[in-house]
Amino acid sequence: MNTATGSISATKASSVLDRVLVMEMVRVTEAAAIAASDLIGRGDEKAADAAAVEAMRRAFDELYIDGTVVIGEGERDEAPMLYIGEKVGGAPGKGPKIDIALDPLEGTTITAKAGPNALAVLAAAEKGCLLNAPDTYMDKLAVGPGYPEGIIDIAKSPTENVKAVAEAKGVKPSDIIICVLDRPRHADLIAELRGLGCGVVLIGDGDVAGVIAVTDEDTTIDLYMGQGGAPEGVLAAAALRCVGGQFNGRLVFRNEDEKARARKWGIEDLDRIYKLEDLAKGDCIFAATGVTQGSLLDGVKRKHGIGGARVMTTESVVMRASSGTVRWIRGEHRI
Repeated sequence: MNTATGSISATKASSVLDRVLVMEMVRVTEAAAIAASDLIGRGDEKAADAAAVEAMRRAFDELYIDGTVVIGEGERDEAPMLYIGEKVGGAPGKGPKIDIALDPLEGTTITAKAGPNALAVLAAAEKGCLLNAPDTYMDKLAVGPGYPEGIIDIAKSPTENVKAVAEAKGVKPSDIIICVLDRPRHADLIAELRGLGCGVVLIGDGDVAGVIAVTDEDTTIDLYMGQGGAPEGVLAAAALRCVGGQFNGRLVFRNEDEKARARKWGIEDLDRIYKLEDLAKGDCIFAATGVTQGSLLDGVKRKHGIGGARVMTTESVVMRASSGTVRWIRGEHRI
């Protein structure tokens, strides 16, 4: 049984996504999360990721779509399935043509170590509406909804961005809380923020959840800053397109091979600053299911039902940009 709560727009947008049941996207992330949950705490990142990938791929085959993976598990020679360019869906050549960005297990290390905030996530949009982000790093800066447009600017220093948000919020910079990935490369950033008196929430992995956290007042997080994966930046941008907020991203290249990969996917301006609609535009859907317990979503839980049947519970969120609808879904799955 699934239960859902959310805000429903009175005006129904017209797009190719009207033919894709939003709730069906949740079935895909639920399948990946349940499969990965069998490997929580087992110390095997690859096995957990493989289980999520295989389950998500099977779930896509049940959807009446003509889908193309634009952000996935890598290029075809790097991944056996859900690779970039792979066709998914049960209606090739017949169903609506949509592009899909996905991460069947966002937080493989988290899952292997039974840490918080591992998710199964995907975004879907009309063809050509999601950036084909190369598998490189991206400098990211995000803030939640309600601020004047342009309040953040990744070309400016962290200090300048904190002061701008604090002024708009009517508080001192020391009252601002920032989420940052706990990585050695962020040592200078963390020192600068703490020098302002800011609270810094360090996360071990899972920066899609970290970016989305700026949209939820209950997390108390005002800003997200730092480097993470570029594909995850597109997924997070799709979520912000649905619920509001601002995002800046700039690709980071460690070598010439990464620059060549970016050019392969049509990116010529390697120094470009990407804003929200540069990464995810038009109507789009974002769906996520918790794998491990987290600040955004509860993780998969197992119960034993009558007669020894296994009952698994999931919590998911699904959002749509055109309507602004956000649904929180609790599912019970009898195995």
